[in-house]
Amino acid sequence: MKLRVATAQPYDVVIGRGVRDQLLDLVGPDAERVAIIHSPHVADRATGLRMPLADAGLSVRVIEVPDAEQAKTTSVLAECWRVLGEAGFTRSDVVVGLGGGATTDLAGFVAATWLRGVRFVNVPTTVLGMVDAAVGGKTGINTAQGKNLVGAFHEPVGVLCDLDALPTLPVREVRSGLAEIVKCGFIADPSILDLVEHDPEAAGDVRSPVMAELIAKGISVKAATVKGDLREAGGSRGAIGREALNYGHTLGHAIERNEDYAIRHGEAISVGMVFVAELARAEGLIDDDLVDRHRATLELVGLPTSYRRDAWPRLLDAMRLDKKTRGNTLRFVVLDRLGSPRILPVTDEYLLRDVYRAVSA
Repeated sequence: MKLRVATAQPYDVVIGRGVRDQLLDLVGPDAERVAIIHSPHVADRATGLRMPLADAGLSVRVIEVPDAEQAKTTSVLAECWRVLGEAGFTRSDVVVGLGGGATTDLAGFVAATWLRGVRFVNVPTTVLGMVDAAVGGKTGINTAQGKNLVGAFHEPVGVLCDLDALPTLPVREVRSGLAEIVKCGFIADPSILDLVEHDPEAAGDVRSPVMAELIAKGISVKAATVKGDLREAGGSRGAIGREALNYGHTLGHAIERNEDYAIRHGEAISVGMVFVAELARAEGLIDDDLVDRHRATLELVGLPTSYRRDAWPRLLDAMRLDKKTRGNTLRFVVLDRLGSPRILPVTDEYLLRDVYRAVSA
């Protein structure tokens, strides 16, 4: 299956089994050098990608980076720059991001910053990476103050979602990706929720056609959302635009930071989605049934819907650094009905504290 991301620089997202073999075509005839930035868990796959590139006469550097969010640091970024510099990378050369969402975030930022922008290809190997980080052109690293506070918009020339990479994933990693897919169901495509609710076991089975369909639907939602608002400036006619994709992420990122990124991204935003559903109910925007559907659907696939009550002061401090915050006003993505997201500005911290009690344990 091939999906077109029709932004200013259109590219294809290819979904299927064995599609990693198309990497050489995406690298193109002008490149002389390729850097494959990968996480430790996919070292064998990095070797598998390297061999056909080297056989085609390309000089290939393989750069192993730490797993998960530990890769998204200034020190790891500097090491990648060092390798590119020593290899003599030019603007016609290509960076490949192989791994989960954190690895593709880093690889994209390496490509965006080297010589002010070189081409890159994403080869995500997790459900989360396929439906979230690999598509849309957002790249970045973390700082001590928060997640993704340093980054750039830099689109790949192509994305290869090879479903053969998924069967070795831990169950928690698969569930983490499902959180992003469920998010797409709430903000844009309710048929995703129907699929999950009808057969949650198949939804969590990486070998099932249901999972393949869910991944395609999630990517389709993201591709359609970023099409008209690549740089998160807002959609046309006052529409929310790309910020809709941050549904559940304001509290979710705060939880990740509070856990020093030991928690899975999807687990954190699962709690975040329930939080903003409760916030929308408190503001009279949605009814009890839609709030209950958040909890029920997420719990069906084994995701958490509550977090520690004593963490609230630290979470509030972290949310103040969220990218959507303006001055002293926190801005949350909420629903006013299923499939209809909007921004809700909030200055009342007592309201937020009371809403948090509904998702705390």
